[in-house]
Parts: sequence; structure tokens; C-alpha cells
Amino acid sequence: MADFIPPAHNTASPFADMRGHHVAVRTPDLETAKRWYVEKLDFRVVAEWDYADEQLAYLAPATDDHFYVEILGGGDPSPTDVRPYTDLGDSLKYAGCHHFCLNVASVDATVEELRARGVTIVTEPFELLAISRRLAFFCDPFGNLIELAEVLP
Repeated sequence: MADFIPPAHNTASPFADMRGHHVAVRTPDLETAKRWYVEKLDFRVVAEWDYADEQLAYLAPATDDHFYVEILGGGDPSPTDVRPYTDLGDSLKYAGCHHFCLNVASVDATVEELRARGVTIVTEPFELLAISRRLAFFCDPFGNLIELAEVLP
């Protein structure tokens, strides 16, 4: 198995203070998206606000206060790309934002619970030894891909 060892931190960088904060997901319906993330993934609604003709919300995983999914709802989110989310390989043919990733202790247990909650599993769990991870993909009701990642021993 390959070990994934990141390069040393670049503390001299003028961007050394950068940290990930959130990913934005555009949907036509804020309430449907919020309900799905809360009911299917146990996310918490952290904040809500309006911007122009859109409604927005930050949602956070059950125990993570450092990463948010920002739901952009309302307005007219067109044009819409129709992507083949039933096949991960075909989905990679499209440019632009592809997915966001959530780390979990067990990909298999998480997929089993998601399946029990009626969530669409796009790719069954598999190992990617180049990065020492077990992965799986699922999608929200609007077809946005979400990756699960488990660090392998």
C-alpha cells in the first residue's frame, strides 16, 4: 500500500493563513436542500440569509464547526448541466466543480446508513491506494456529488 505523505508546510507563503471554510451548492430550492442535508446527513443549520432573489444557508456536519456547505437556493439557476451521476467515470468528462468530500471513520458503515436513509449511492466503496483512502460517492436530490473518504491504516 502506498503511503500518502503531504509535502512540508510552506510557512513562508503570503497565503499561509488560508484554510478551507465552505463549499457552495447551487439548488433551485433552499428548503428541499436544507431538509435533505438535515434529514439524510444530520447536518445542522448554522445561519440563513437572503441575497438578491436567492436564499442562502450554511449547514455544518453533526460535529464539525470548521466546514460548511453553503446552500444557494431560489432565483433561476439555469443553465443546468445534465451530468450522468449514475457513473463516476462518465461524470469526470465534465469541466467545473465536480464534488466535495467528507471524511468519515468508516466508508462502509456510512454507505450502509445512507442507503437505509434512501440516499442514492453513485459509487460503491473502493480503495485508492495512491492516497491511502477508501472512497465512495453519493448524490443529493439535485445531483450534486459528495465523496466519502476513510483514511486507511
